[in-house]
Amino acid sequence: MFGLTSLGRLVALPMLAAALLVTPAEAKKSSVGGLYSISIAGFKVGQGTLSLVMQGNAYSAKVGLEPAGIGTLFSTGKGGAEASGWLVGSRVVPSKYRMASHAANLDFYVNLSQGSGNIRSAEVAPQFKPNKERIKITSRHTRNAIDPLSAALMPVGRAKDSLGPKACSRKLPVFDGWTRFDIKLSYQGTKEVSGHGYDGPVVVCKARWVPVAGHRPSKESVKYMARANMEVWIAPLGRDNVLIPYRISIDTKNGRLVVEATKLNISGAGSDSASAD
Repeated sequence: MFGLTSLGRLVALPMLAAALLVTPAEAKKSSVGGLYSISIAGFKVGQGTLSLVMQGNAYSAKVGLEPAGIGTLFSTGKGGAEASGWLVGSRVVPSKYRMASHAANLDFYVNLSQGSGNIRSAEVAPQFKPNKERIKITSRHTRNAIDPLSAALMPVGRAKDSLGPKACSRKLPVFDGWTRFDIKLSYQGTKEVSGHGYDGPVVVCKARWVPVAGHRPSKESVKYMARANMEVWIAPLGRDNVLIPYRISIDTKNGRLVVEATKLNISGAGSDSASAD
């Protein structure tokens, strides 16, 4: 079965210098609080929490992950991540990302400093063991890349495009501290969902994982992920031009991995003074 850290890196399927952006004094505020169920082959193995706040063009997000259901029988690990940054038109421009987890008697840690759409510095533990086959990450791979949690925010240029093909027309260039990969989305259609705190349409996107650097091409797990069937359902955040994942599903060797919202509290009303750390 997947370990907690591997699972977190898959679903976490997760900011520009403040001086360059001016946020209105009275900025519209949107927030999401949510619970997500994580299952493999129909069996619940974990649960996640999401807290996301957007104020003006600034965002701050936190996620937590822990075993649940039969997952408590084979894992005692838990973890979490947080990110913050800005939305600039249809772009996500992160500033900070931190992830910490404990699984299999190991501590995992990532601290990314980001700016101008690039990864400026990265601290990770543990480090990969040296291997000649591993594709080396260079500065080219960390340009125009974003962290896994910020990648979960999907803005569109115009509100009328949020429930159509343009919502899925994107490539997410993700750097998780160890590896650099792309998630390529393409439009499949729309569905109506209800009963979990959000009643309305979701956009269904087909997803494809494309390894770029930091991986070993001969590894079976890399080959499998590159051809695995993946699907992402995305729903409006509370603002018509920003969407977030409602459901993520990935075919794995152990069965279909599904991360799905079980409770959402979405608020798009109100305004407040925006600030940034």
